[in-house]
Amino acid sequence: MSCPPEFIDLAHRLADAAGEVIKPLFRNKLDIISKNDMSPVTIADRNAELVMRELIEEAFPDHGIFGEEHGQVRTDAEYVWVLDPIDGTHSFISGLPTFAILIGLTRNGMPVMGIMDQPISGERWVGANGKTEFNGKPIQSNADVTSISDSSLFSWGIELLGSERGANYKNLMNAVSRKRFGYDSYAYGSLALGFVDIVADFDMKPFDYCALVPIIENAGGVISDWDGNALTLNTPGYVLASANPTLHKQALKLLSEK
Repeated sequence: MSCPPEFIDLAHRLADAAGEVIKPLFRNKLDIISKNDMSPVTIADRNAELVMRELIEEAFPDHGIFGEEHGQVRTDAEYVWVLDPIDGTHSFISGLPTFAILIGLTRNGMPVMGIMDQPISGERWVGANGKTEFNGKPIQSNADVTSISDSSLFSWGIELLGSERGANYKNLMNAVSRKRFGYDSYAYGSLALGFVDIVADFDMKPFDYCALVPIIENAGGVISDWDGNALTLNTPGYVLASANPTLHKQALKLLSEK
């Protein structure tokens, strides 16, 4: 599905506005608040989402909003903005510039546009309408690595091994050539750029993955749940991204084996 250019223009404005909130607070001592799920949040997360929500309400008051920090409104609307003001709060509070602003847009539940912005390094990925751009230039994921044994795997953390499908994940982890933990959504950006081959994660919420779907797919990669199903506004959980369809098929097979 295509994304109207005026929505992409707004997404750029949202990323700019959130970045202006976040940048002055990076590597400053901030109060860290634990949410109900014990994940951390700061005033940077909350204020960055607020400025984005205000811009959406002003420009398109009939659109829905699904935000990590300030909840959901009108999620039955045709278009719903999905916001994660700081994906990788652990990285942010540790002074590491591998967090990102994630801005997704779904139409009837399906992701049609995504922006991932790293405001400290000035890096921005935009996926929509058949292409993914990095700082304004088209990019492609790696189509050359087609054997799982030659591939690299990135994941959020070793917690995956203790998840309900930890044994499946271990199959994948043991099959690849190189593996790294951490980096949050930044790993998906590196996959779209052609430097990472596979990313596998669990416990992903819509605001964690909706922006990433158009970025990966429009760069030539594949992204789904661990059973190969499409990711929508209503499919939280396990996420697998691969640089090309051949790798994705092999990874899905390993993730289904007992």
